[in-house]
Amino acid sequence: MAFFKEYEVIVVGAGHAGCEAAYAAGKMGSKTLLITLNMNNIAQMSCNPAVGGIAKGQIVREIDALGGMMGIVTDETMIQSKMLNRSKGPAMWSPRAQSDRMMFSNSWRLKLEQNANIDFWQDMVTDVLVNNDQITGVKTQLGLEFGANSVILTNGTFLNGKIHIGEKNFGGGRAAERASIGLTASLEKFGFESGRMKTGTPPRVDARSLDFSKMEEQPGDENPPTFSYTDTKKLNKQKSCWLTYTNSEVHDILKTGFDKSPMFSGRIQGLGPRYCPSIEDKVDRFSQRDRHQIFVEPEGWNTVEVYVNGFSTSLPENIQYSAMQKIAGFENAKMFRPGYAIEYDYFPPTQLKHNLETKQIEGLFFAGQINGTTGYEEAAAQGIMAGINAHNKIHQANKEFILGRDQAYIGVLIDDLITKGTEEPYRMFTSRAEYRILLRQDNADDRLTEVGYEIGLADKTRFDKVKEKQNAVDSIINQFKKISVQPDLVNPVLNKKNSSEIKQKIKAYNLTLRPQISITDLTIDPLINKVLKDESQEVIEQAEILMKYDGYISKEQEMANKLKKIDSIKIKPNFNYSLIKTLSAEAIQKLSKIKPTNLGQASRVSGVSPSDISNLMIYLDKN
Repeated sequence: MAFFKEYEVIVVGAGHAGCEAAYAAGKMGSKTLLITLNMNNIAQMSCNPAVGGIAKGQIVREIDALGGMMGIVTDETMIQSKMLNRSKGPAMWSPRAQSDRMMFSNSWRLKLEQNANIDFWQDMVTDVLVNNDQITGVKTQLGLEFGANSVILTNGTFLNGKIHIGEKNFGGGRAAERASIGLTASLEKFGFESGRMKTGTPPRVDARSLDFSKMEEQPGDENPPTFSYTDTKKLNKQKSCWLTYTNSEVHDILKTGFDKSPMFSGRIQGLGPRYCPSIEDKVDRFSQRDRHQIFVEPEGWNTVEVYVNGFSTSLPENIQYSAMQKIAGFENAKMFRPGYAIEYDYFPPTQLKHNLETKQIEGLFFAGQINGTTGYEEAAAQGIMAGINAHNKIHQANKEFILGRDQAYIGVLIDDLITKGTEEPYRMFTSRAEYRILLRQDNADDRLTEVGYEIGLADKTRFDKVKEKQNAVDSIINQFKKISVQPDLVNPVLNKKNSSEIKQKIKAYNLTLRPQISITDLTIDPLINKVLKDESQEVIEQAEILMKYDGYISKEQEMANKLKKIDSIKIKPNFNYSLIKTLSAEAIQKLSKIKPTNLGQASRVSGVSPSDISNLMIYLDKN
């Protein structure tokens, strides 16, 4: 059938990657079509109804700073919020929120519907349409062809998805939803390499059947954080989560089902997420442990459905049920649906450029779990970047939008995927970032809102708000450098905080450098109180971080600037590495496949040694 309608950007899949991609492309001015299997499941939280966490919270704040929607939607729908790792340094602080699952999906849909440049179509995409290695559109199961200048595939777990429960398996991309068939074969025709990965989800149970008196309450923060830098409302009431544990009796019952486990029997070929293993995997791998944590998390404000975090499983449903009822508080548990594993196709991300465009087909972009990642946040980050670049491909052909490893966790994520690839579901951690003191959750707006504004995604209100905040922070720091504090005024506070007394007046800035002292401790001084009294918590907090960690921040920035020099040495995409006889055979093979665009990227390719990089640098200097 001829083209049903032509668009500038088509996004396939309306999960977290697809929603951010479509919103970004539409907001920047591209006529966009979002195609999804089910309009009622837009931005569905397939697993835990939670956003953020270690490093993931930083990613959400970066998405928000650029002008994306995940942070705003989370703030509008959260039922609990807390800042993780407060006991550690600010580089490790990570916001996390529990959301109302149904509200989250509905809120996202409304955000997309309010974007005038976005159209919707409910159907399955089975083919990509290509002419002379250039994307021209997609074909659906209904036989319709939609034309486009750019196409973004965000198919998640739906690509040839297979659900496993014990010895049973059936096609599906999520419980009670069909898989996406045909697209993998279509892409393989054009030379794409694919693989299989696995993820899983726990059973859902009825909260009315649980005894919470046997569990430990896990409330949100007294002053709950928000994700968005816009003026979203903070929670004034929250729902608690609960903590309980497995035991040896639970483990023994689980073991009786190991022979029927698709993971142990080999029926599942794909690798699962290393840092989110199934309960049977935990029992098997950590047999010396007599218990594992189980977090009982509500699915929303009004529903009785709860998520049993820590009990992800693909064991037979009767084994799941019997084992679960031996957990403290679960003795009379009623199950809504069993846990299951899902196996799906992905495409190794080394087949992409850093703008998430495929190397084989111009104008075709991949984002989300199709690239071998796991997590809503990682998917959304790729989605917004793909949406920006798909738009730029049409309207500013030579302007790729790429974030560096010193600019954002998003930059670390994408660079890792492209240069190193992944054979197991990739999850972001703070340890993956070399410059995590620079990439804090509090300063994502400082780092990214200006660039988001320049590309036309973040609006002027956001930009002006950041400038206002920066000026307020600078003002506090400058005044702390000028104000001297008297000993008789501050010594009682220093004593209370187990910090040594001062014998003569000292600058407030120098007192702030003491680890035991917060800047709010110094409000006993009338001048300091005057400086701080009208400022927001966010402004005060960031001013304190910048003062206390100034030396560390400067050193890390210096290191980042040095390493930028190596990134400035460009390599042509068609460079013939075999010309350099001093390169190892592995380096030639890996570099020829990845095709890094600069020396810095080349140095991060797995299997490329420092001596290979030295030899490559010498050759590039001479030629």
